[in-house]
Amino acid sequence: MLSFRPLLSEDQTALWNWLHVALWDPPPAGLRPRSVLDHPEVSIYAQDWGKPGDVGVVAVLDGVDIGACWMRMLKDQVGLAWVDNQTPQLGISLGAAYQHQGHGGKMMRAALEAARQAGYRQVSLTVHPQNPARQLYARCGFEELEMREGFYLMRARL
Repeated sequence: MLSFRPLLSEDQTALWNWLHVALWDPPPAGLRPRSVLDHPEVSIYAQDWGKPGDVGVVAVLDGVDIGACWMRMLKDQVGLAWVDNQTPQLGISLGAAYQHQGHGGKMMRAALEAARQAGYRQVSLTVHPQNPARQLYARCGFEELEMREGFYLMRARL
């Protein structure tokens, strides 16, 4: 049975793993080298998780953490998905064995509800044009705003 729990500071190690998987590149490329997580423009999305304003959920299937969807407020035009100083940027990652089974949409909706309950009015993300997850994001209420450095900037109003 699929359930959700808050993404906590105790999940820091797992969050690094989920962020690594979330850095999707089109096939045939595989995962980027793990050292990419050391780059400041990447680490900002996970470092010291649990800061004020951080919101996230972990998807749990039959007692196993299978993925996470998280949002972090980054200010002053920091981050590729920056829209304004009131809009958190979203990351999402689901283990490969659990994809294409409906879990991602349920996890995204749970995370968006958590963001709404936290007082956010909208969230943003960027996605590679070839990433099939774009369709999931659209089903969850995200709209494409513009191309930014080769990625679609998307926003969902809550």
